[in-house]
Amino acid sequence: MAHTIAEIATALGAQALGDVSLRVSGAAEPQAAGPEQLALAMTPSYGDALKLGRARAAVIWPEADWQAMGLEAAIMAPLARLAMARLTQMLDDRGRMAPGVHPSAVVDPTARIAPDAAIGPLCVIGAGARIGAGTQLASQVTVAAGAEIGAACLILAGVRIGLRVRIGERVILQPNVTIGGDGFSFVTAAESNVERARASLGEARLSPPEDATWHRIHSLGGVEIGDDVEIGANSTVDAGTIRPTRVGRGTKVDNLVQVGHNVRIGEDCLLCAQSGVAGSTIVGNRVVLGGQAGFADNIRIGDDVVIGASSAVLSNVPAGRIMMGAPATSMAAHLASYKALRRLPRLMRDIMASKKPVPKPGLSD
Repeated sequence: MAHTIAEIATALGAQALGDVSLRVSGAAEPQAAGPEQLALAMTPSYGDALKLGRARAAVIWPEADWQAMGLEAAIMAPLARLAMARLTQMLDDRGRMAPGVHPSAVVDPTARIAPDAAIGPLCVIGAGARIGAGTQLASQVTVAAGAEIGAACLILAGVRIGLRVRIGERVILQPNVTIGGDGFSFVTAAESNVERARASLGEARLSPPEDATWHRIHSLGGVEIGDDVEIGANSTVDAGTIRPTRVGRGTKVDNLVQVGHNVRIGEDCLLCAQSGVAGSTIVGNRVVLGGQAGFADNIRIGDDVVIGASSAVLSNVPAGRIMMGAPATSMAAHLASYKALRRLPRLMRDIMASKKPVPKPGLSD
């Protein structure tokens, strides 16, 4: 679908320049853009690349000389990444599924599905499940008995929604997400080696326990997902043991993220790829967890905390802290330690070079 430069500028909340009636049907990088595409040149570093493409219009940085670049029209976007978010939303032409239930879907007669919801091929919807207005389930989605999905959700292929799961409105679940699987929770009748190691802070010498059988603690608490949450492909949110695991409104979860049982994640958090939150941890609002970083179990993370990539957070973190490293410390302390470590080889060479031979007893100069 083609849009005029004026229409796009209005959607971006930006200023349109030149021939605002010019129409474009998509977006492209500056060097690859054709005459019917909008080139994305939002920073000065892309200026030279515009000369390599054939675009007639571009999204440009403030104060760029668009006419000197040979453009017929331009959109001036002061906030490049925000403009990108709004532009991609506008140009996303993935069509909505037609309302109704696909003939191959298996739907229990007691399930309640809104008339304008769309249920794709080979979906399975259990007894008493509820699907809200305008929600779309792509192919091979499983919704367990009694689970609830709110309005205007997009549930993509292969998603598994378990027992006692409640999902809010406008939630997006990317392919193969699993919500409500059992938590990883086991206990032994006798004291385990894990308990011995923790109690002794690593000083104990471990030996075979009296009974090493792991007894399963079942997950009865389910999961609650707030409005406007997005969860990336192949990520999992485990059910709580007794109370629900919760993910707060507006939180965004990347691919391959693990959220353990009984966890409570606040609002507007960001959990990047391969990160993990261990069981019963409480995470505040607006927390950012970098890629491959993780929280230990049973700790509390305050609001507005930022955790660097690959960090291991093993204890409580007060609100507003920036943490890095394994184990995680304040960013300033981590950088100081890193710099000191980098200096160690030179320091050792200086020490060795400064050594003087010690005279042997009884010898004079």
